[in-house]
Amino acid sequence: MFFSGIVHAHSGLRWILLVLLIAATTNAFKKWKNKEKFDDLDNKLSLFTLIFAHIQLLLGLFLFVKSGKVMLSGLDMANAVARFFTVEHTLGMLAAIVLITLGRIQSKKITEDALKHKKIFVMFLIALLLILISIPWPFRGLGTNWF
Repeated sequence: MFFSGIVHAHSGLRWILLVLLIAATTNAFKKWKNKEKFDDLDNKLSLFTLIFAHIQLLLGLFLFVKSGKVMLSGLDMANAVARFFTVEHTLGMLAAIVLITLGRIQSKKITEDALKHKKIFVMFLIALLLILISIPWPFRGLGTNWF
């Protein structure tokens, strides 16, 4: 029951992360193009995106260790489900979380507002694309559901 709860939390929280990531990315793009000020709302939006990405990371690490879908030894690359969860999903999501983290950290070090927005836009957009590719969508035949 505990394990099932973690699976559902990890699956359900992805929607919050996706909404935050899309909102932060579109906001950064709009404000970068319009050369708008980087305000407190922009800071909080990127912060909450980072926080939810890291929550997903912690839940995902737990599932990586405990899930029967991950093969830590004797991985047969012909097994699509095991390969996806052991390699593709894990590496794609780790790369996306690194990009979100770096985008947030690097944007805080930039003094010019337009460049802050540009940094968040570029890093978060690449992370968003990686996440969308790495999610085990139900239509991919990996034995997963929408939630």
